[in-house]
Amino acid sequence: MNFSSKLIEEAVNAFATLPGIGKKTALRLVLHLVNQPGENVEQFADAIVKMRQHIKFCETCHNLSDEPLCAICADPRRDRGVVCIVESIRDVMAIEDTSQYRGLYHVLGGVISPIEGIGPGDLNIDTLAQRIQQGEIREIIMAVNPTIEGDTTIFYISKKLKDTDLKISTIARGVSFGGELEYADELTLGRSIVARVSYRTED
Repeated sequence: MNFSSKLIEEAVNAFATLPGIGKKTALRLVLHLVNQPGENVEQFADAIVKMRQHIKFCETCHNLSDEPLCAICADPRRDRGVVCIVESIRDVMAIEDTSQYRGLYHVLGGVISPIEGIGPGDLNIDTLAQRIQQGEIREIIMAVNPTIEGDTTIFYISKKLKDTDLKISTIARGVSFGGELEYADELTLGRSIVARVSYRTED
């Protein structure tokens, strides 16, 4: 791809680093910005810079937040006795879109995957244990993506919690095995949360 402007080339290369954005799409976005009023482009750039500089991870659940506590953890109307364990922040957003769940969350930041060198120590499991020790939680919902790695992670966490009095459940398998929560339709995902099933491990 030939460019008559080095500035355009640099901007296209920057956009092309984003997931799912190829060079042609990046060029289309850059040319769109070139044709926008300067103040619009400045607002666009400023929003991205502010986001990167000031975004935080919730001290309790590891969700994205503007404050030390995310809006979900800080909401007194949420059921603090139920915690939904998810793999990623995108899964929180997907479940929230269903409007079927009113508890709290805990974002693991991934799943156990020996092939990729990801072990339990690389995930937010210790902070989950700390939350449970506080004694307010009565149920854990395992809403981890239904994959082999996800099932391994569910099994590991459930074994760690086997000596507690917690109710441990998993979302119903309306979400197909090997799928990802963020791509499930809202009705299927919502029903999976509502129709969650008890999870037990063999000693």
